[in-house]
Amino acid sequence: MALASTADPRSVTILGSTGSVGTSTIDLIRRNPGAYVVEALTANSDWEQLARQAIELNARSVAIGDPHAYEPLKLALAGTNIGVAAGPESLIEAASHQSDWVMAAIVGAAGLAPTLAAIRRGAIVALANKEVLVCAGDLVMEEVARSGATLLPVDSEHNAIFQVFDFERMDTIEKIILTASGGPFRTLDRAAMALKTPAQAVAHPNWKMGAKISVDSATMMNKGLELIEAKHLFRMPQEKIDIVVHPQSVIHSLVAYIDGSVLAQLGSPDMRTPIAYTLAWPARMQSPSPRLDLAQIANLSFEAPDPVRFPALRLVREAVSAGGSAPTVLNAANEIAVHAFLNETIGFLDIAEIVEQTLAAIPVGPIDTLGDVHNFDKHARETAAKLAESYARSAA
Repeated sequence: MALASTADPRSVTILGSTGSVGTSTIDLIRRNPGAYVVEALTANSDWEQLARQAIELNARSVAIGDPHAYEPLKLALAGTNIGVAAGPESLIEAASHQSDWVMAAIVGAAGLAPTLAAIRRGAIVALANKEVLVCAGDLVMEEVARSGATLLPVDSEHNAIFQVFDFERMDTIEKIILTASGGPFRTLDRAAMALKTPAQAVAHPNWKMGAKISVDSATMMNKGLELIEAKHLFRMPQEKIDIVVHPQSVIHSLVAYIDGSVLAQLGSPDMRTPIAYTLAWPARMQSPSPRLDLAQIANLSFEAPDPVRFPALRLVREAVSAGGSAPTVLNAANEIAVHAFLNETIGFLDIAEIVEQTLAAIPVGPIDTLGDVHNFDKHARETAAKLAESYARSAA
């Protein structure tokens, strides 16, 4: 059963509707006609897909980040009653429009301001952008408490923890355990990883994801960012957050209790499962995700992550310990380095090296305002970009 009947549909906004999480969300809405009404859809630059989605779902408005896409988008929607806006500010305005539920799926630090806009008006926010909490976790959680917004994690790991986490008796929780697939290079040594191409890095063995998050999975930076996200979502110190490599991606994460019980959420590796959980919350809805067949899977395996082959995990824990601006700098440097790798200007192993050097180059400072976040983010991006250029020149 869907959450709502046609007499009482839930109004939704999808920030980042043309990405992998956004399209999966639309797939679920499409399968539940009458249960949802779409208030707004946003995209960065893919105006053609955005227009198709808006027409199909009869969205009330659309916003596109690229100002140059305004005219073709408006032309594509001519003759409809769908409102059209463009530019970075339009994404914030779309998030500010009244709707019950918001999918926050804009990739990277660009999603911070729109997500905060949705939180500040007290919406139910399904958070698929971990960088929001990595860059500004304390500020975001303060806004959640002030506005009364509900923050529902979409990442499969955090969604799994959310489902088995006893918020009423947090003193009974010993630790939380994030599972990691290990990515496509899990068994390779560093010499072999050094030769890997962007196409190989984005070929995740279990999940269908966007290019940036797929590279983050290959470096295991994604799991490090999830550690920071978990710290804020569940108010747990990093000492109580473990990471274990689980190649099958069946157990999505676990919560260990002081009596020795360990509760886990299991499921097939399909993002529509956690998305459906948030879309219907606090009820549940039908999802087309493949059903889990443990007899067919037969074996589940686990191993400790290797901090030498995957230094991103060490860098994250060091940034968390440093506090203040360090996680913001780490995230920004990683975005720049991953972009350079995807453009084939640096090598795979250069990603973590550029992040580490950027962290070393920028002294840690306080994050008291959104302006502080933007300033450290900008400084880190400029520093990482210069480092990436130097790596590219040395390799030429």
